[in-house]
Amino acid sequence: MLITDLPQEAEVIDRIQETQTVFNLRLMFTDAQVRQQYSFEPGQFNMVYLFGVGEVPISIVSDPKDGHMLDHAIRAVGRITNGLARLRAGDRIGLRGPFGSGWPLKLAQGCDVVVITGGLGCAPVISVVNYIIQRRSQFGHLTIMQGVKLPNDLLWREKYEQWSRAADTQVFLAADRRDGDADWPWHVGQVTELFGRMPISNNTIVMMCGPEGMMRACIHELHRRQVSDERIYLSMERNMQCAVGRCGHCQFGPHFICRQGPVFSLAAARSLLGRRGF
Repeated sequence: MLITDLPQEAEVIDRIQETQTVFNLRLMFTDAQVRQQYSFEPGQFNMVYLFGVGEVPISIVSDPKDGHMLDHAIRAVGRITNGLARLRAGDRIGLRGPFGSGWPLKLAQGCDVVVITGGLGCAPVISVVNYIIQRRSQFGHLTIMQGVKLPNDLLWREKYEQWSRAADTQVFLAADRRDGDADWPWHVGQVTELFGRMPISNNTIVMMCGPEGMMRACIHELHRRQVSDERIYLSMERNMQCAVGRCGHCQFGPHFICRQGPVFSLAAARSLLGRRGF
């Protein structure tokens, strides 16, 4: 079921503060029929509507099999997201979705998977990690790489530590600067400096999101290790407002991020990366 035009009412079941500026809203549709018919794939997003204020695109980070709960990781940076940050359990909001393309998880079954993310925009790939960890036997080796500017920018530190203990899984974390954080036990420097420690095989598939400059640097390193464009997938971020390809705000060359994206193979997006205006 795709909810495209009018938001459906959803109740805030829980609100979890992840960091000083990032929180998780756990939502459930109030209409039982909508709950039964709604489904999504990791990598898709919902338009989250705060009554009387507006709506904003938010990645779904929960697992598709987590009952009828929908988790949304939100960073409080503007009028709408700061309004959402004030919600508490029992409050009602609106949801439209799910929109966009998901990660190629069916294609990745049986493959080694590398998940790379940078900065604060890591929510789109968190759903991938959650999905694979809960279906560990269906995938090969899992490598998780996260790069941040400062140690305090790392979201879900406990989750990364938990994932590092999963079977056949490696976690590599890097901060550009430690800035006096003596408790930072991981690499200090660029995340690309860790690529030499990352296992790559002919069976590797890569899923990545973050600032485009970081993704281009990672693509260069992946190409040096003979990973083809067809096996690299990116989640692109643009200003999405209507989510159905009508307003044009999220146009990415000939594509609309809200419809053909946000997940693209590098083979489809390579010519557009780094081009001003695209």
